[in-house]
Amino acid sequence: MHKNLTLGDLQDYELLDSGDQLKLERFGSYVLGRPETQAIWRPGLERKDWERANAVFKATNDKFGHSRPRSDVPDKWMLHSKMPEKWLMHHKKLAFYAKLAPFKHTGVFPEQAVQWDWMSELIKKSKREVNVLNLFAYTGIATLACAEAGAKVTHVDSSYPAIGWAKANQIASKLQDKPIRWIEDDVVRFVSREINRGAKYDAIIMDPPVRGHGANGEVWSFNDSFPQLVADCAKLLSDNPLFFLVNAYAVSFYPSTLENILMDHLPDENFECGEICIKEKSLGRMLSTGIYARWTGK
Repeated sequence: MHKNLTLGDLQDYELLDSGDQLKLERFGSYVLGRPETQAIWRPGLERKDWERANAVFKATNDKFGHSRPRSDVPDKWMLHSKMPEKWLMHHKKLAFYAKLAPFKHTGVFPEQAVQWDWMSELIKKSKREVNVLNLFAYTGIATLACAEAGAKVTHVDSSYPAIGWAKANQIASKLQDKPIRWIEDDVVRFVSREINRGAKYDAIIMDPPVRGHGANGEVWSFNDSFPQLVADCAKLLSDNPLFFLVNAYAVSFYPSTLENILMDHLPDENFECGEICIKEKSLGRMLSTGIYARWTGK
């Protein structure tokens, strides 16, 4: 079933405007300008509103980052006012840090709040112990959403700094007593070892990148690696699985591609796929931020 998801109210985030291949966002108390290649329409706000941004990520040589790239101009954040190294954001009972990370990221993907809530509700409604595997888990907000709902979580990412960031988010959310296993490892290699160990999980989450490298130089390519990873992860599902969720960004596929791959390995029922969108504040237009596919057990 195709169903687009739209970010609802999020306490500490707003998409203020978009256009000219840019987006203007509020993360907590700070307004950021970032590139957005899909936003080829005209901005809704005036230029002076955009110029009030606390920081702008410049991928090119012009003021807002939308002219042609030049090799002699590095990608970087340009500060227009003083900002802290990191600051807290909140969603319901969760707290997590945002900061100006490389490659235009902040460590927070606010559109994923619809998935955090979906997973949390399924875990709470199951009224049983749920063992969750979170792959490519980054700064761990999905991990914390599942843990807060009562699940045991295995959090896997190949980046040591990302895991450190996720642990800081755990402390900020006051979830230190929750059963979270932090694993710094290549995802494909970890899953293979878990199969050999006979490990089982009731739920699996993954946010695979288009390309990447593991802790020991392993190469990840979405097109080549993703279908086999799903096949391997299906072997890790328990006899009473709760859900399987895939989010994807910057891939040249339709949501149905993700769904079809899940359907290769999971019972042919309870599938859903679509885009994840954010509604902007200025003119109410929808900005698609990625695609997803998910499956729920009986």
